[in-house]
Amino acid sequence: MNARRRRNGRGRANTLANNVGQSMVSHPPQIPSLQVKHSTLLRFVANTAVSQDITVADLLDLILFATSATAVYDLFTAVKIRYVEVWSLPAIGTANTVTVEFDGGNLGVLGDRRTHTDTSMGIQPAHVLAKPSGRSQASQYQSTTPDPIFFLQCPAGSVVDLALTFNGDFVDPVLAQHVAVAASTGAVYLRGLDGLAAASTKLPPANVSDSI
Repeated sequence: MNARRRRNGRGRANTLANNVGQSMVSHPPQIPSLQVKHSTLLRFVANTAVSQDITVADLLDLILFATSATAVYDLFTAVKIRYVEVWSLPAIGTANTVTVEFDGGNLGVLGDRRTHTDTSMGIQPAHVLAKPSGRSQASQYQSTTPDPIFFLQCPAGSVVDLALTFNGDFVDPVLAQHVAVAASTGAVYLRGLDGLAAASTKLPPANVSDSI
């Protein structure tokens, strides 16, 4: 009988301790820093032949916001590439070649050294779908830097689709590489894939009126 009472007493004590523990308020859990992510697919059309490196800074300059008529800043602070896709239709009797390369020799943003290339035949367009290796830095988030992230070669008239994921972490904004002309304060603008303004880019965004 005494043993049963002792067991019952311990049970009541444990129940009381559990109830007290459940009624206690613990400290707030840790949360990650505030970030805004945006995945998008952007299209560009080459208005002349292209053979050049595209840098991380060029990609971050694609989406800008204006603080004055001449000052435009990157809307996001980091970017990563999901894929680059290029089409090029040749004139009759000619051939076009398109090339995308994530060059493993680039300082700072190392790719897998794979060259993705295709040449058109007849009326069949040249077509390349290039994805950076998941184990290369080219597929990871990169902050603004002048380092090349991929090489692009394509003839005039080529269509270039670029699938990107942007990340903004609310640090001090980065000024775009090139000033704006007659921007509207507070407006958001797009630039060419080569980071240049609408008047001078070789790869303007397609079907967009708010480029600058």
